[in-house]
Amino acid sequence: MQKSECFSLGKITKPHGLKGEVTIWLDVDIPENYIDLDGLFLEIKGQLVPYIIEELQIRGKKSIVKFEDINSIEATEPIIDAEAYLPIKKLPKLKGKQFYYHEVIGYQIFDNNSQKDLGELKAIYESTGQDLFAVDINETEVLIPIIDNFLDAVDHTEKRIHVTLPDGLLDIYLNQ
Repeated sequence: MQKSECFSLGKITKPHGLKGEVTIWLDVDIPENYIDLDGLFLEIKGQLVPYIIEELQIRGKKSIVKFEDINSIEATEPIIDAEAYLPIKKLPKLKGKQFYYHEVIGYQIFDNNSQKDLGELKAIYESTGQDLFAVDINETEVLIPIIDNFLDAVDHTEKRIHVTLPDGLLDIYLNQ
């Protein structure tokens, strides 16, 4: 399995108890969607290695996992701080204007006010305050907050994200 065929589920943060269990911090919106996992991939020395799950408990944004053949706290050492991955096909289906960040990179951003394509979505910056679309417009990086008030539709067929931006947002970047 290649990393490009997967998404990050989270990261192993520490051992849990003495019998080989670990805590995984889940970087997903709805952790309960993953309660029935029977395995996942861990990134070990740059390679994705499959691990079979014997037991899994979800506790909010973290899970307690017992992997097959890891039976002591010492045996957890090589996997602490490892990123956990699942194949993209395991992502839950989304509805309406919902989307996964990895699937919209490269989409055109269409401004409903001007009825024009602004440019290609180059990156998405994630932060604790506000996630942002990064779009290159006339060789200038423009940051657009990802909020429901601005986001009108995501057209996966046309590979286009429709936005309605507030007056003046583009001027901050483009009229210098």
